[in-house]
Amino acid sequence: MAKKKQAGSNTIALNKRAKFDYHLTERTEAGISLLGWEVKSLREGKVQLTDTYVLFKNGEAWLLGAQITPLATASTHFVTDPTRTRKLLLKKRELAKFQEAAEQKGYAVVATALYWKGHLVKCEIALGKGKKEHDKRETEKERDWNRQKQRIMQHTVR
Repeated sequence: MAKKKQAGSNTIALNKRAKFDYHLTERTEAGISLLGWEVKSLREGKVQLTDTYVLFKNGEAWLLGAQITPLATASTHFVTDPTRTRKLLLKKRELAKFQEAAEQKGYAVVATALYWKGHLVKCEIALGKGKKEHDKRETEKERDWNRQKQRIMQHTVR
């Protein structure tokens, strides 16, 4: 008997804070090295990407700040560390490009999303330039104005 595919999105978690704090430019998909208990927790949606960023060390990319909460049913045979650094799997050319860009002043590489691609977990990372306080206020005003336009359009259509 074939299993039915679940209706819905493949997205596990989004980092909405990154869009608010940074001007995101270049994006790419990276594989992520996980342990078995972490994959089970991701299936349950127990992950948080807020304040997550990518650190480059010894020619490798590492994801810092991602919190994957272990399930209550996790085995007691090993110690679970919810905030451990996880290795990102990138091609050498992508790794070099993002590392060079991150070394520039005011730029950071942040994780924007975790999602399923088949049976694999992928992490979307993006190059971001930090926003100033006035840029953040401008973004909020623009978002509010767009909501207000939608409300006006709905009332005039009826």
